[in-house]
Amino acid sequence: MKKWSVFVLFIVLLTGCRSTPFSPEISIDWVDFVKWDGKSYDGIYTGVLADKKFIGEKLGEVKFKVADNVTNPNYKIRNGDAAFHEKGTEIFTIKGYPQLIAVKSSRDIHGYRVYFSRDDSEYKWHFMDMPTEKVQRIEIYLAYTPNGSKKIVEINNTKEVKRFLQILNNGESSPNFQPNTEHGNPTYYEMVFYTDKPVAYKFDLQFDGNTYYWHPADTAILSKEISDFLPKNDGTYRP
Repeated sequence: MKKWSVFVLFIVLLTGCRSTPFSPEISIDWVDFVKWDGKSYDGIYTGVLADKKFIGEKLGEVKFKVADNVTNPNYKIRNGDAAFHEKGTEIFTIKGYPQLIAVKSSRDIHGYRVYFSRDDSEYKWHFMDMPTEKVQRIEIYLAYTPNGSKKIVEINNTKEVKRFLQILNNGESSPNFQPNTEHGNPTYYEMVFYTDKPVAYKFDLQFDGNTYYWHPADTAILSKEISDFLPKNDGTYRP
């Protein structure tokens, strides 16, 4: 009788270790990735596709979206997996840059999200990496609108491009700055800087009703001169 009791207890213990329909699900914070042809590609969060002319041939389509579908932290990523893109989303090469791919995305500027191969390249789209002398054009978008980012400003005058960049470079580092949210969340903008490369640099600009600030590394406070480049109350831009 004792032997039978021990055997039953052993089965119960084993069953308790398995995942059942009543087990709590595990939430996983996925990084933005695509696995293709044996390589892992990470999303370039400070960059956007500069122009659709850089899109090359179609590589294939996403086979499986892991976010919302995978709760096992030991899941092994497979070719065709993507963190946040739905099954069937198209994947393309970028002409002349085998270490980059572009994935169709209606939520991103110019309709694609760009990824780099972590096996072939390091992340090189920080503000310190941007060749400011090669910036030809700047666009400013109002972020988080109902239809995604909305372009509100384009700066293509060489003198004004240099002035805008100088304002950013003159920002005062303030890592402990806290925005004023008494009257709501800050207004979010996206600044896009175009060179001759297929990936344009993208950085956030925020305004809390009194202070303009951004995050080149630590938070930096900007001169109110930056407002000269933003639409006035009537929606016009007059630098």
